Amino acid sequence: MSSKKNMSKTKIASLVFSSLALILLILNYFLFVSNKNTISVAALTDRENAILSSSADQSFVYDFNTDKEYKEVTIWIEKYESGNLIEDKIGELSTQVEGEGLIIFTTSKNSISKQPTFNMAVGGNEGVSSISAYDANSKDLDGMSSVWGNFRGDNISIADEVVLGSICYSNDGRMNSLTAEFYQDVNGHINEIEKYAVVYLLKANFNK
Repeated sequence: MSSKKNMSKTKIASLVFSSLALILLILNYFLFVSNKNTISVAALTDRENAILSSSADQSFVYDFNTDKEYKEVTIWIEKYESGNLIEDKIGELSTQVEGEGLIIFTTSKNSISKQPTFNMAVGGNEGVSSISAYDANSKDLDGMSSVWGNFRGDNISIADEVVLGSICYSNDGRMNSLTAEFYQDVNGHINEIEKYAVVYLLKANFNK
C-alpha cells in the first residue's frame, strides 16, 4: 500500500513538473514572439551613460528587434516652431537591418557657430552606419530652457512610423515632458508643442 502511494505521489509530482515546464515554454515562446518587430528604450549601464554624457549634450539609445520581413530602417529629425513643421528632414540615414540592433541619437553644439549638431547611428549585425547633420537655421538656443525625453512603454511596435524622442526649447522656464499620447499621435496632440519655440522630434521608419 505504501509503495502504491509513493508511486502515486511520484506520478503527481512528475505531472506537475511537466505541466510547469510546458507553461514556461509557452510563456517563453510568446515572450519571444511579442518582442519581435518592436523597439524599446535601451537600458544603459552607469558607465555607458557616463561615456555618452562626456561627449554629448543629450543622448538617446534604442534597442530594436526585427524578423526577416524587415529589410531597412530610416531615421531622421523633424523640426517644429510653435507647433508648425519647419523642416521635415534634418539629416536622414537609411541602412539595412537584420535581427537585433541599436539606434543612437546624440546632440552637441558647434563651439563656433553655436548651431546644434545631430549625430545619428544604426548598429546591428551588418556593422554601424552613421551620419552627422546640423540645423543651419537654428535660433539662439543657448538662452533657452530645454527638456527632452523618450516615448513611453516597452517593446513598441515598428509596424508604423515611430516617434522615438523629443528635444523641446522654450523661453519659459516652466516646461513639462511630452505625454505618452503625443508620441502615439503627434497630429492629434500637436497642441502640446505649440508652446515651445523649437521642438526636434527623433523618428524612425522600418521598411519591409
